[in-house]
Amino acid sequence: MLATSLAWTHQDGWNSTPAANQPANLVFYFGSREVLADGARYAELRAMFPGASLMGCTTGGQIHGDELDDELSALAIRFDATQIKATSVEVSNATESRRAGERIGLDLASADLAGIFVLSDGLNVNGSELVAGILAHAGPVSITGGMAGDGAQFIETLVGIDCAPRGKMIAAVGFYGKSVRIGHGSAGGWDVFGPKRRITRSSGNLLLELDGAPALDLYARYLGQDEIDALPGSALLFPLQIHDPKRPEHQIVRTILAVDHTTKSMTFAGDMPEGWVAQLMKGSFDRLSQGAADAAQQARTGLGNCSDGNGVAILVSCIGRRLLMGQRAVDEVEAAGAELGSNLQRLGFYSYGEISPHAVSGVCELHNQTMTVTTIVEIAA
Repeated sequence: MLATSLAWTHQDGWNSTPAANQPANLVFYFGSREVLADGARYAELRAMFPGASLMGCTTGGQIHGDELDDELSALAIRFDATQIKATSVEVSNATESRRAGERIGLDLASADLAGIFVLSDGLNVNGSELVAGILAHAGPVSITGGMAGDGAQFIETLVGIDCAPRGKMIAAVGFYGKSVRIGHGSAGGWDVFGPKRRITRSSGNLLLELDGAPALDLYARYLGQDEIDALPGSALLFPLQIHDPKRPEHQIVRTILAVDHTTKSMTFAGDMPEGWVAQLMKGSFDRLSQGAADAAQQARTGLGNCSDGNGVAILVSCIGRRLLMGQRAVDEVEAAGAELGSNLQRLGFYSYGEISPHAVSGVCELHNQTMTVTTIVEIAA
């Protein structure tokens, strides 16, 4: 297994060109909407790696080693014994999310499937339903990945696999065989505050009422008028922790994608089940960085006795974490890197939702406001 790191900027173009004798099977690339929208960067990557599957999306910023950038980062991977298979589905709206997931699960299902990495449109897909659909047919394998981002703009997100990135696209790649080892980790670092509230009316990922009152009124009680006017972007700093009262230890974080000031409703990246308990959250720099380190430690530990092998780590963190931490967002990247070690090349992005098995239950699902880490290594046959 060999991984080659690349980056592109408006000023300098690509920082390196891969050697002709180092072909890749799979290339991950992440960039801003402004950089990826015209398809030119995809075309250049296709010319550099004609035989590889190219998988990428728009983001709220890229993670490149121990650094952050706002243009484009890529990682080209050559597997020696692992087989991969790419697939994609287009949707017209969020109601098609589960069916889209089922199609992906059916397409990638196999007795030797070791894991799936998925990238999804971040504004037109219900991530919870997408993951549930994949799980229904792919079998008991780890599913990791994330929802594409658009900074704090929430205008359009783009995803592509073996095509130029476009909207309303879901892309996935399956890893097959006994040679590949995949680890995963997910952690937050946010702290709850304020009273617990019951979700009394919702529909899928649309939250209508908390404790019988309009959902948007909850945020209005804690945010100033400027922050209310800046919704949904300002709500990224105040996510909701939710849990089933029958399973209080199984906590999930949800973040807002859109608000409707007329109905006072809020659209989240994943399901908001009626009857569940919700509580506001806030973050601190040190706690968020420790959460990133915890996620990285889980992912490295998940490799077992292969944890010292050469490989890659894909980090997916939430845009809300970056907005809150500002220039100190690099702290969580460095904290994760310190746990992963130098033998795992690191690439990642800031997302509208993170996909990973839950740290407690082990069930794959959509998370928000977390750092998730996927580690991939290959062992000798």
